[in-house]
Amino acid sequence: MTNSYEDILHLPHHVSPTRPQMSMEDRAAQFSPFAALVGYDAAIDETARQTEAQIVLSEDRKAELDLVMQQLLRQLDRKPEVAVRYFVPDERKAGGAYLHTIGRVKKIDFFTRVLFFTDGIQIPLDNIIELESRCSEE
Repeated sequence: MTNSYEDILHLPHHVSPTRPQMSMEDRAAQFSPFAALVGYDAAIDETARQTEAQIVLSEDRKAELDLVMQQLLRQLDRKPEVAVRYFVPDERKAGGAYLHTIGRVKKIDFFTRVLFFTDGIQIPLDNIIELESRCSEE
């Protein structure tokens, strides 16, 4: 049995006189994997990302938070330090996350229902689930 490619096996490699030779990087790129579903991995990651449901406070707990707010109002001129745990809604899906911060209160706006800190943080009063004053009332 004879090899059918014997006549061309030892011929020199053809180089085109009119077209430039392709670089090794461009040649390798022809064989790289193809992402047929662009954005599919990001969608899977987003679906897998966990969020927490917002806790609904009881009336008793709301009354306790209201008492702490009243204490803070009386001490507002001293910019009292507080520890706050609050809910931040997720922008892309249902639920959100609970964050904890410590800072000095600058203002409490009951009309817009926002707690303002001296460092610029603004927390909606309806999202606060824990509020602890760090200074004693005199």
